[in-house]
Amino acid sequence: MGKSKWDALIKPDRVHRKLYTDQEIFTEEMNNIFGMAWVYLAHESEIPKVNDYKTSYLGKRPVIVVRDDKDRFRAMFNRCTHRGATVCRNHRGSAKLFTCPYHGWNFKNTGELAGVPWPKAYSEDFDKKEWGLKQVRVESYRGFIFGTINPEAPALIDHLGAARDYLDQWLDRYDGKKIVVGNPHRMVYKGNWKLTYDNAADGYHVMFSHRSLLEMGGRMGENKDMTYFADNPDLSAMSVQYLGNGHTLIDQRPNYKNPGEYWKQQRPQPGREVFEAVIRERYQEADRLLDQAIGAQMNLNIFPNLLLIGNQIQVIQPYEVDQTELIWYSTTVEGLPEEINLLRMRTQEDFPAFGEPDDMTNFEECHMGLTISEVEWIHTGRGLGVPRRQTIDERGVISGPVTDELHIRNYFQEWKRLMSEGAEMRASEESLKGVSP
Repeated sequence: MGKSKWDALIKPDRVHRKLYTDQEIFTEEMNNIFGMAWVYLAHESEIPKVNDYKTSYLGKRPVIVVRDDKDRFRAMFNRCTHRGATVCRNHRGSAKLFTCPYHGWNFKNTGELAGVPWPKAYSEDFDKKEWGLKQVRVESYRGFIFGTINPEAPALIDHLGAARDYLDQWLDRYDGKKIVVGNPHRMVYKGNWKLTYDNAADGYHVMFSHRSLLEMGGRMGENKDMTYFADNPDLSAMSVQYLGNGHTLIDQRPNYKNPGEYWKQQRPQPGREVFEAVIRERYQEADRLLDQAIGAQMNLNIFPNLLLIGNQIQVIQPYEVDQTELIWYSTTVEGLPEEINLLRMRTQEDFPAFGEPDDMTNFEECHMGLTISEVEWIHTGRGLGVPRRQTIDERGVISGPVTDELHIRNYFQEWKRLMSEGAEMRASEESLKGVSP
């Protein structure tokens, strides 16, 4: 499918249902989106020591992310070069050597083939250098490790673009202290991965999809987190932004003006009062510390698979055109009081536990509806063509009221670019195969 085909499926105010349901398109996405762009793989705190590793995915490709024996971050396809078996079958660990359980081929954690059992059976022209684990290009920014198999991809910092400013703001709340990522909370739904990405910067659904959370906040007798979506959110100072390169943002921070307001507006948590009393007794800057138990009140979405929601990291993992895993990671912060980090951990009991099931139910119902072939189009035109509704700043960042769908309209332009350029690059590679130098 060339660019003209994508133009036929992506219109200014709508996209075609096939982008979510077509198996061929999904396969091309795994090659041209999750193969050509920078994909989030792991956080440095998950592999803190030399020889530590974590298994992950680059699209549907299993990979090993490792801090090798020279303290360098690497990613390699988790596929034995002998007969194709998965080499490393643990989620995390520490190893200088990876041994394939099938035939015992073993590889250094740099990817080099270290040895094969009974090597005299191999001829003299058997070159171990040829048979190491295939490397993935890796770069890291402030602890976030990304990988790509595209040698022509721009530097990671250029891919982040304007999203880098917001990632810095998310991290710099902690005065240089380091984020530590916890164990994953995994959820699977029957639907396409883009349904999550569409929703990640969607301020339109909150009042309706998360009504139970809003009602719980209302019962507390004062404004609580997200209850400000119950009024007309278009009249608020909140915004949705398109940051370029597929990245999007919801910024709720204008609702929080003074120290202590992040904490004050948080919904109830078990044990909250006890922890608050300890913090207020021990620390002079109690309001500032308690605010750091709460998320940054922005949803920062780095295309195609990394979402920073509150103080948590969410990763989108596509498996099939109609099956997606959402992986939530809690975060703690080195140097913050233990009570603050305990409260950060307990936020997992709030939105992921109570809010994400609302969203996943909608994703499954949307995917089911999108299988109806007689209804072809998805409307993405909210805010489009309304005078003075959107602004563009000097960075090229597009902003609008928080309920607008500008994030979907714009990230699909990056999707279209990657799908088109990826197809062209692969076609060029195929045409060169078998051509003598």
